[in-house]
Amino acid sequence: MSSSADPRPPASHFGAIAASYERLRPVDVTWWQLFDLLVAAGDLAGRRTLDVGCGTGALAVALAERGGKVWGVDSSPEMLAEAQAKKTRARFKEGAAEALPFKDGWFERVVMRLSLHHLDRPRALAEAARVLVPGGRIAIATFDPEHFDRYWLNELFPSVAAIDRARFPDKTTLRAELEEAGFAGVRIEPLTQPGMVSRAEALERIQGRYISTLNLIDEGEYERGLAAAEAQIPEELEYRLEWLVVAAEAPPLDAVRTRG
Repeated sequence: MSSSADPRPPASHFGAIAASYERLRPVDVTWWQLFDLLVAAGDLAGRRTLDVGCGTGALAVALAERGGKVWGVDSSPEMLAEAQAKKTRARFKEGAAEALPFKDGWFERVVMRLSLHHLDRPRALAEAARVLVPGGRIAIATFDPEHFDRYWLNELFPSVAAIDRARFPDKTTLRAELEEAGFAGVRIEPLTQPGMVSRAEALERIQGRYISTLNLIDEGEYERGLAAAEAQIPEELEYRLEWLVVAAEAPPLDAVRTRG
């Protein structure tokens, strides 16, 4: 469960990397594979959808291209500026996931792709349930905590795995939190994706602090890890991504009335 004691990067960290975010985390084959699984799990195509923690808007734009009426919401004005600069039918609004700036029952779908670990999860999931129509659906893509045991940054930055294990919920926790927020029929499917990055790309990503965790470690550890990366990273680096793809239904109208 997230709490005020949990390490979470302030919005300013995302502002600092907004202009380079999509270059360092490109929309590639693995991105589209995960996108298609999210669309299928959440039945997102053509739906009125809210992308919570939309960042620079790549997911919202892709959903709009599938015929959806899409809003993206994010707390970083710099990331939203990148999203709003895109030519798209998707619309974007600044706001917190824990206090969404939308009316009750406004959306058919809510989607969260790699944003849940930045949030106060119980509050954000309760807000997602609030803005969904009765019987609507939430779709989530998040890393399985086991992902961090084998990730390529671990040897360079020893604190990264522990920090991210504390931020990302496991399957049992995520199921319980969704059910506590009123969701039912929770389905969680694992996805493993192989990846490869060149030495130059890996160094550029580290130098750009392309994941938020690199803003949460001690500056001395970051400098030591960067120096080790420059000395050790091979010309090609293979790795694996371990995802959880989640879908659940908001309560039907009769259940909403009963709870109310």
